[in-house]
Amino acid sequence: MNRVPKKTPVYIQMHNQMREWINTREWEEGRKIPSERDLALQFDVSRMTARQAVNTLVDEGLLERRRGAGTFVALEKVRERMSGVPSFTETVERQGKQPASKLVAFHTKPASISEAEKLMIKHNEEVLIMERIRTADGIPICYEVATIPFKFVSDLSKTQITKQLFKTLEMEKGLRVERSEQTISATWASESIAEMLGIKRGSSVLRLRQVSYSQDGTPFEYVRSQYVGDRYEFFLEATKK
Repeated sequence: MNRVPKKTPVYIQMHNQMREWINTREWEEGRKIPSERDLALQFDVSRMTARQAVNTLVDEGLLERRRGAGTFVALEKVRERMSGVPSFTETVERQGKQPASKLVAFHTKPASISEAEKLMIKHNEEVLIMERIRTADGIPICYEVATIPFKFVSDLSKTQITKQLFKTLEMEKGLRVERSEQTISATWASESIAEMLGIKRGSSVLRLRQVSYSQDGTPFEYVRSQYVGDRYEFFLEATKK
């Protein structure tokens, strides 16, 4: 893979500005944001670009869509810590099913502010984006977007990254997953997500955001996933200390 310097895409610039409005409370919690049409006019971009910027903030949990009402700044949620490092492949195999993935997109770009913060890298540092549809016995289970600092994978092949990333990083670079942080929330499927997962628009989905860390505490993967609500569930086992 050859690293090609890129300018910050317009939708990321727009994402960064809207995120700043959220962080500074100029857009306060629970506020309805302007429509994609109005945002496109405000930023002088196409509606497609505006929609892409809004989608990234929805995926990050900073915005939330409400059916028939519009898009709002998400309210802060009560959070309970889970334990363990979830693996889609291992989970599906334990159920006696065959896991598989369909690659939707694979490219590099400058990191957004949100991605840079999650991965503790510089704003605009090059990252690899990998979008996949994960299936079990051929049935779509989730759509995921993984962001990886390009410096960790610049000398790896596309197959190594898409088929066995964690195993390759451990064998080739001595980098293994030591822990991960996950945040799970509920939302509903947009038209594009519904089409990819073979469900109706507005169906319930579980949104998982996960950052994986190496043994020395370095974050090396930031994943945003949307699971079909009636095809997947998360299990937490807790013991009283």
